[in-house]
Amino acid sequence: MDNSSAKQWDNDHFLHPWEGMEALGKNNRTFVESASGIHVVNEKGERLIDGPGGMWCTQIGYGREEMAEAMADQARSLAYFSPFNNTNSTAVRFAREIAKRAPGDLNNVFFTTGGSTAVDTAIRFVHFRNNLMGRPEKKKIISRQKAYHGSTYLAASVSGKERDRLWLDKADDLAHFLPDVNPLYRAPGQSEESFLTEKISDLENAIVALGPENVAAFIAEPVLASGGVIVPPNEYHEGCLKICKKYDVLYISDEVVTGFGRLGHWFSSEAVFGIQPDIITCAKGMTSGYAPMGAAIISDRLIADVAGKDATFSNGYTYSGHPVSAAAGLKSIEIIEREKLLEHVRMVAPVFQDQLQQLRQIGIVADVRGMGLMGCVQCSVDGDPRSELGHDYEIGGQIDIECQKRGLLVRPVINMCVLSPPLIISENEIIKMFSVLREGLEATSTWLGGFGDQ
Repeated sequence: MDNSSAKQWDNDHFLHPWEGMEALGKNNRTFVESASGIHVVNEKGERLIDGPGGMWCTQIGYGREEMAEAMADQARSLAYFSPFNNTNSTAVRFAREIAKRAPGDLNNVFFTTGGSTAVDTAIRFVHFRNNLMGRPEKKKIISRQKAYHGSTYLAASVSGKERDRLWLDKADDLAHFLPDVNPLYRAPGQSEESFLTEKISDLENAIVALGPENVAAFIAEPVLASGGVIVPPNEYHEGCLKICKKYDVLYISDEVVTGFGRLGHWFSSEAVFGIQPDIITCAKGMTSGYAPMGAAIISDRLIADVAGKDATFSNGYTYSGHPVSAAAGLKSIEIIEREKLLEHVRMVAPVFQDQLQQLRQIGIVADVRGMGLMGCVQCSVDGDPRSELGHDYEIGGQIDIECQKRGLLVRPVINMCVLSPPLIISENEIIKMFSVLREGLEATSTWLGGFGDQ
């Protein structure tokens, strides 16, 4: 295909997610045309390290022949079944494997098409349960500033990223948002212990103010991913779960990003943060990005409250439990276990986080933070995280440009770039990735006017 024609068709016909209207029809996007391992290849034939791992999802890396074969074999035998009145052994086996790895009594897997529909399903189930229990007023969902839970109407309504909420309607009566949990912005002189107490109190105060009889659930990402890899203070989730139990508020853990190995465990809620939520939502790493799929995993306790009732949970999708996606998920689990990728993540994560911290030396870097194989570099013209955004809007895009010149894709988010490479990345590749990122940051610093190393 002629590249100039493809670029024109991209502008003429492909309306992209988060499309900026000011640049509509004038974009010059990178074409990712092939990939292998941790690298993608652009339309010029250049290999680039995939720093964001697609969209937090390419756990086992690209180009896995056995994944392609598993999906093709399934498509040959059965490409689709209707999940409304029938079932399928591949989907059933995948549900069983997920339930075996989920914490506690989270044994009921409702398959969806992705993370947004997983969150929608979780919220709809919470409302459904309360309706059947004679509590139709108990519907409010508490979320947090900087949280991201998806793009469908309900999921977007409980998302707290300010700039995602400017122009689209949302269910304003559904959600209540707690203040930012980023320890970077605690009051001057405030201890981490005091900040932790304040953040847990934020939740309790909100429940009391709204009325426990009106609050259905608290939804939280273990690590706020798209909001900038914000790691709440230690014991935050444990404290919030105690508050939820005190007021009969359900706890939804959104593990769309952190599930399936990103922090070195199948799920991080219990293994990393010490909690057993009532519902876990997941997607992305479920199939390592090879096919779309998501799930809401619901506890036996909640299912028992609705079992036997004369009611239908009228929520579902044409592609729930899609057999080709389920085959991809089963094969991805097999590869992760065979190659001990969870153990590998736990082994290389300290190298990743150490390399991330070393970027603090660069003058435009205002903060770095992360956990496992997740990281964020937050920049500012003067290196101060509290500065007002000015040229900072341009920083993420320029870092992306400079890094691509040097062989690295990053994901720019205004004045931040986030990293979540494939879980197969080696120590040497981690060091190489951060070396290129450093060069890109330094070049951006020069571009901004010489805010070089401190």
